[in-house]
Amino acid sequence: MITLLDTIAKSPLEPLRPVLELLADGEMHSGEALGAALGVSRAAVWKQLQKLEQYGLILQSIKGQGYRLPGGLELLSAESIYRALGEEAGALLRELILFDEVDSTNTQLLSLMEKGEGHAVALLSERQSAGRGRRGRQWISPYGAGISLSVGWEFNGGVQCLEGLSLAVGVAIARALKRFSVPDVRLKWPNDVWCRGRKLSGVLLELKGDLTDRCAVVIGIGLNSGLRNESATAIDQPWADLQQVKPGISRNQLIAAILAELLPLLYSYAEQGFSAYREAWMQLDQFAGQKVTLQAGTQTWCGIAAGVSEKGALELNIDGEIQHFHGGEISLRGQV
Repeated sequence: MITLLDTIAKSPLEPLRPVLELLADGEMHSGEALGAALGVSRAAVWKQLQKLEQYGLILQSIKGQGYRLPGGLELLSAESIYRALGEEAGALLRELILFDEVDSTNTQLLSLMEKGEGHAVALLSERQSAGRGRRGRQWISPYGAGISLSVGWEFNGGVQCLEGLSLAVGVAIARALKRFSVPDVRLKWPNDVWCRGRKLSGVLLELKGDLTDRCAVVIGIGLNSGLRNESATAIDQPWADLQQVKPGISRNQLIAAILAELLPLLYSYAEQGFSAYREAWMQLDQFAGQKVTLQAGTQTWCGIAAGVSEKGALELNIDGEIQHFHGGEISLRGQV
């Protein structure tokens, strides 16, 4: 069993977990009742509530009644995730680690990978202080407002085994969302999941080890669910939120569904490759048949999106000729 102290210093949020668990129901709680339940004074309760607000949790205070967390909050629960995981994925998952706060779930799991302890491990955090996305961009992940998940897996055969993996992971996320009847889910090359024309989720793959032989990959997944507008001011593109699109979906249930789709994929990917997921990806292609602009540094290409190859390369029809583009520092945009 991997414990908190084995992987990261204690989060300043950890002592606040008990009061959060009491407020998570969204109901009104008096300071006296909170103090009695926690075994502390009302003054100590007030100090804890102030700290919660510092982490972006908006509390409502009504004189003479107490405090409430409007809308409530579903906290991450290992028990709930395991219960919903299913037999196949449950057998493949070696460890599930939950944190209140980390710098980045990918960073922490990469550290475990370096120690040989990260294979088949899923790591989740309520909050990331330094979450990151593709091309070094910041990923906004306030406390309890989404899914910050990283999964580690080791592959034999080097990076050639991983061609198209980020696209296949997108298919897994889309299939998980389909279980909850989330409407209008699409995929954007190379690693975004869109909903109603806006970004809902992103995938970040990071590698460790021998790139020609045995290598380890950490798959980072971020998904917006319950993201508050005041927390999203730094997002530089149109974004979607699951709770606005399909209210009431449980984070724990969705995490279990993502793992149930992702873990069998990883188990068989070295043998099957992206070709097993290409058709599914093409059916969900956000820009299929549309005019798009592709930018890499100072270079720009314009053409018609024509799908992806069996290795996950973007296929672009430029003046009647199909050209292939691979991932990296490339930005794909639809033309207005």
